[in-house]
Amino acid sequence: MSKKTYMQAINEAIRQEMERDSTVILIGEDLAGGHGGTGEVGGVGGPFGQLRGIYKQFGPNRMIDTPISESAIMGVAAGAALTGLRPVAELMFVDFVGVCFDQIYNQIAKFRYMFGGHARTPLVIRATVGAGMRAAAQHSQTLHPLFTMVPGLKVVMPSNPYDAKGLLIQAIRDNDPVIYLESKSLFGMEGEVPDEPYRIPFGEANILREGKDLTIVALGAMVTQAEKAVANLARGGLSVEVLDPRTTSPLDEDSILESVEKTGRLVVVDESPPRCSLAADIAGLVADKGFKSLKGPIKQVTCPHTPVPFAPTLEDAYLPSPARIERAARSLFDRAREQA
Repeated sequence: MSKKTYMQAINEAIRQEMERDSTVILIGEDLAGGHGGTGEVGGVGGPFGQLRGIYKQFGPNRMIDTPISESAIMGVAAGAALTGLRPVAELMFVDFVGVCFDQIYNQIAKFRYMFGGHARTPLVIRATVGAGMRAAAQHSQTLHPLFTMVPGLKVVMPSNPYDAKGLLIQAIRDNDPVIYLESKSLFGMEGEVPDEPYRIPFGEANILREGKDLTIVALGAMVTQAEKAVANLARGGLSVEVLDPRTTSPLDEDSILESVEKTGRLVVVDESPPRCSLAADIAGLVADKGFKSLKGPIKQVTCPHTPVPFAPTLEDAYLPSPARIERAARSLFDRAREQA
């Protein structure tokens, strides 16, 4: 096992799956173009370079460079999946989903249901998410709640290089449509990643740290922020359990409820606005099915209900921070002491 970045793990997963299965193809903008980069065809490898080097190995029949038309990309990918290919479609920034959302939620997500289970749609839609990169309001959103609420879609949010590779291989081999969301702020993150292919099953949360006083559930890039907060909380004597769901649909409800049953307290950290967020969804789940386990209110740490600011100081304040997570956690114990 060697160290790889989050971006390298994505590249390796796609390359290995294309080597293993000739039906895996790539579709999207800027995948093969070299303009503005090295000048070599295929030199760019996507807007952030996640696919660099793949075009040279597999060529234009397996890596299809498209015009700037998200609707066309999703329409072609949907048809390709129905006819036996396994397309990996590049949406670039998740913010552009509004242009092609009909193809996703009203067509791709419904094929299996509308054809009585006879139609397979092995399609992966990759998109980058997240603020903190100074890309302004139209290129910085984290829209996983939008996909999670659609029946028929599986939604993946890897939080580290190991998960990035294992979840992407699982997504490519899955026979249903998968939304695979890559956190831009994690592209340079390094971690131990096996060289050989491996799969991480959907719907199985990862418990990064075990604890007995408090559960923190965090998603995507927020897992790193939660771990930083936990380091300070541990120095204060609190035993905190950190749980990463990995996938929002399917959601590992059992692991969340079991953790809260053990700790009695819950903080949910989610990089999306508070209304209809995954934080609200998970809080509702625990309030409904785990209420007897709770020793205090559920705390949600989210972005404010505003567009992502462009000004650096405002954007930093917009994102959930370790300090905000720590304050939310400590408030549960302050409340307990006041009631004692």
